[in-house]
Order: sequence, then C-alpha cells, then structure tokens
Amino acid sequence: MKMLSYRVLFREEPEGGFTVTVPSLPGCVTFGQTLEEAKTMAREAIELYLESLQAHGEEAPTDEDVLEYTMTLNAYA
Repeated sequence: MKMLSYRVLFREEPEGGFTVTVPSLPGCVTFGQTLEEAKTMAREAIELYLESLQAHGEEAPTDEDVLEYTMTLNAYA
C-alpha cells in the first residue's frame, strides 16, 4: 500500500468549530466541533474521496510536487 500525504487546512469558525479543506482534493471539505474531531473528520473525508476516485478509475492527486509559501501583505481596506 502506498502512503500519500495531503496538506490539510483548518479554519476556526466564529460560531465555533473548524472547517477543514484539502486543497489538492477539490471539494473535499468537512467540519469538526473541536480540532481533534476536525482531524478525525479530515482523515475520513480524504479516505472516502480516495475510495471514490479508485471506484471511478481515476488517479489520486498528491501534494508531492506542491511548493507551499505563505505570503504576508499589508491590506489597505
């Protein structure tokens, strides 16, 4: 079995909880009330996404060739 790694983003929501997105898997979004629950939900969402790709004969995208950079800007609004 091949090990795959994905960048997972957690956004704390003003009303509580965390929205989770996986940039390399378009539409792979989930939610958890706590950070720990959000991590669990993210793992489940990724696994289900990959199972769906496999069932449809599609290749799983990976983050292997992704370069990550955080850019900080002054915002004048």
